[in-house]
Amino acid sequence: MNFAYQLLEKVMDKEFIVIDSLIDLITLTKIVKQTSPKKIFINIENTVQHIYFSESTGELVYKPCLVLPVTSHLEKVVSKLTLDNYVLLSNDENTFVGYVNTEVISKNLLNQYEQIQAYLNTILQTIDESCTVIDRDANVVFWTKGAEKIFSVKEQEIIGKPITEFFSTEQLEILNTLKTGSSVYHNQHHARNDLVVMINSNPVYYNGEIIGAVVSETDITSQILLNNELYLTSERLFTLEEEVRKTLPTANPFNNIKGSSQALKQTLTIVEKAAKTNASVLIYGESGVGKELFAKAIHNLREEAKAPFVAINCGAIPSGLFESEIFGYEKGAFTGADQRGKKGKVELARGGTLFLDEIGEMPLDMQVKILRLLQEKRFYTVGGTKEIEADFRVVAATNRDLKELVKDGKFREDLYYRLNVVNIKVPPLRDRIEDIIELTHYFLFEISVKYNRPIHGISQTVMQTLLKYSWPGNIRELKNVVERLVVFSENGNIKTEDLPIEMEGISNSSNPVSSSIPIQLTVDENLSLDNQLQQYEKTILLRELNKVNGNKLLCAKNLEITRATLYNRMNKLGIK
Repeated sequence: MNFAYQLLEKVMDKEFIVIDSLIDLITLTKIVKQTSPKKIFINIENTVQHIYFSESTGELVYKPCLVLPVTSHLEKVVSKLTLDNYVLLSNDENTFVGYVNTEVISKNLLNQYEQIQAYLNTILQTIDESCTVIDRDANVVFWTKGAEKIFSVKEQEIIGKPITEFFSTEQLEILNTLKTGSSVYHNQHHARNDLVVMINSNPVYYNGEIIGAVVSETDITSQILLNNELYLTSERLFTLEEEVRKTLPTANPFNNIKGSSQALKQTLTIVEKAAKTNASVLIYGESGVGKELFAKAIHNLREEAKAPFVAINCGAIPSGLFESEIFGYEKGAFTGADQRGKKGKVELARGGTLFLDEIGEMPLDMQVKILRLLQEKRFYTVGGTKEIEADFRVVAATNRDLKELVKDGKFREDLYYRLNVVNIKVPPLRDRIEDIIELTHYFLFEISVKYNRPIHGISQTVMQTLLKYSWPGNIRELKNVVERLVVFSENGNIKTEDLPIEMEGISNSSNPVSSSIPIQLTVDENLSLDNQLQQYEKTILLRELNKVNGNKLLCAKNLEITRATLYNRMNKLGIK
């Protein structure tokens, strides 16, 4: 039952009597006089009448009475009323539950109106945001405390007056809504030269006609200023990274992707094929698998050495700042902003790669603009009037199922197919267990150097625990665990008890004899990091092979890797 039906129950009068049997006139007159002012109705042979005693005539007066269900719409009941008739209301059991007439409805509707006004006023004075309501003549009907705070205009000064007396017409989005019926959602709006707000606006309709407009505003000036500071810092860091990158020799594009498992090799093969074209690439993978490393590998394979790689995390930017972050804005947009304007990520990526990380988190309204950008390779800056040509290759990544998001209406189907020209699935760490050993040793050496805490070895017990764990956080989680082990190490020894609590109960039961044998770090410190790690891995494999007298099947079993992986690593490291 909606509000209109519930309202009928609230405005009806429940103090009444219904007489269902025939009684003599004297008794009936006595009952009517005694129960006044309570209303009396008589129901004889399904004919209902209202009875009252007339002082002027000294007789009973009978008035026909209409019966309607209590579930009737209030508007229907009102249409049946005249100045002196009654409507009796019944429920599903045909029991009379109340009555109304013009007097009852007028009094009780006024009471309900006053209650609703009390609710509305309390709501508007409770919310922090600025909320403004105007009528069809642009007079201010409601003005909240938030509006007072943002615009420095008191409620008593503005209520009942035209809003145009306080603000210039071109700065009033609410007037556009009132005149055209247009709605806006999460739009940046320059309410004053020194004030930027996030605005929502809707028209108020009654009987198909616009009778007013409502606008809510949140001050985001400080957020934009902070974002500009962050942008300038990021821009300086980006410039420094580019300068460093220019001084480094050309390296293997896959150098930062560690592992030699078959699952990883298959993924890298697909990456190499995709990088030979300018097609859009969509990278799928759980959180922590290193999707950005694969995006950078694609970039390094198909772009020139000086081409920019610009990444943006679609889930980390407030929806209101998304457009200016992607497309940039013109200089002098508002007081306090960078007077040079700001280049967006699209322009920074000119001649290179735009990496849209966590693309599944992109707001729906921005998806439309990104689709147009990808289709037409043209865009406008925020506040700009000149169309700019774009020149970049796009790589997107997500840990969510975009097909399901499309079904749920949370991701545009046309954008999905525009991005999903080539899709690459990065395998989770639990599907490439043989890479855990290499990654562990790599992180162990890297972090021990970072903290200047030499590590003498890692026991097979700890290693077997790492191999048996499911790694829901993937490579990022593995690196964090190794860092924890290094931080808590004592005298260069890593202890099982220093493993995270979620790894308790995971122990090595397959090779208890060798669990106490440490792996010694005996490498030439003058070599590069990759060469030191290869030398370290070679030492491990030679020692494990010596333990089993060269039995490669048993060696692979002890290390819990496939024999094919062992052969590949031996060939790569030059072990005969």
